[in-house]
Amino acid sequence: MAKAAKRKRAKPAAKGTAGKTAARKRPAPPTAPGKPGKKDTARATRRATPGEALDLYRRMLLIRRFEEKAGQLYGMGLISGFCHLYIGQEAVVVGMQAAAGADDTLVTSYRDHGHMLACGMDPKGVMAELTGRRGGYSKGKGGSMHMFSREANFFGGHGIVAAQVPIGTGLALGHKYNGDGGVCRTYFGDGAVNQGQVYESFNMAALWKLPVIYVIENNRYGMGTSVERASANTELYRRGRAYDIPGFQVNGMDVLEVRAAGEKAAAHCRSGKGPIILELETYRYRGHSMSDPAKYRSKEEVSKVRKESDPIDNLRGFLLDDGIADEEALKEIDRGVKARVTEAAEFAQQSPEPDASELYTDVLADA
Repeated sequence: MAKAAKRKRAKPAAKGTAGKTAARKRPAPPTAPGKPGKKDTARATRRATPGEALDLYRRMLLIRRFEEKAGQLYGMGLISGFCHLYIGQEAVVVGMQAAAGADDTLVTSYRDHGHMLACGMDPKGVMAELTGRRGGYSKGKGGSMHMFSREANFFGGHGIVAAQVPIGTGLALGHKYNGDGGVCRTYFGDGAVNQGQVYESFNMAALWKLPVIYVIENNRYGMGTSVERASANTELYRRGRAYDIPGFQVNGMDVLEVRAAGEKAAAHCRSGKGPIILELETYRYRGHSMSDPAKYRSKEEVSKVRKESDPIDNLRGFLLDDGIADEEALKEIDRGVKARVTEAAEFAQQSPEPDASELYTDVLADA
């Protein structure tokens, strides 16, 4: 009987200077859910009517201009506390929410302004909340990190890292219990993926086959720590394998690819197959928050991503190349978006601050 061939042991990573581990090369992600490492056929993910493509462009541009204005207001001292901007990651939430149904829910972390706008919340209410005004979604008491809207099925931005993951799992349980056909999109980052409550949620969701899409927004840095330094396994889409949860990497800088992935993931959940993980590879251009100088990465790195992979420029090129819109039409969209954001900023500054009596409201539920 022939002896079984011995398996080769992997060699330890080579050491660089000063004892630092050599950087690991990450595999290229597939463009949409499928067999990991296998890309869809050319343009398969680019199916979009002219109207749909323009709408996606307008939604991403709204988030970009809104966040730029929020940064300005923060610099003027009109926004207090923490303020985490979404600039650079617009394709993730716009693409995912474009595939959402009317009864679907979503929950996210404290980098939440883009998610609110993507699910249809009024920029005036969002900006007023950022500035701590009475016209905000949480009456000026929640600020940047704590906004909710039952009408928009938005169940909040959450300040505790990964706290939203068990909440999103519970929302998915509600969808299954009520039989409403809804799916919960639970957004969290690469910095949250190593938290223990994430895996407790994975286990429960897989055990009960809950309709939840776990959206890992991998922007490469959890606060100031790169994913390579924080995670022993940087293929974050594989984190559900112990629970038989399928996972896929997606180019999170291409809104059409994200939308296609979101559609397939939602179909998976609605068919009763349980949870699914999407790792959206993206990038934030600003620091972790407005108080972060982001010295842990070079200006050249940020500039290279903006030049080669910007999600809005990507779609803009598609619109121009396919003759869906010309330069003047896109400039007109930008003017309209800027006017809407300016109106939101003016509304926020004119809205009064909450009365001191608000400290005692909404603390306990009425009997």
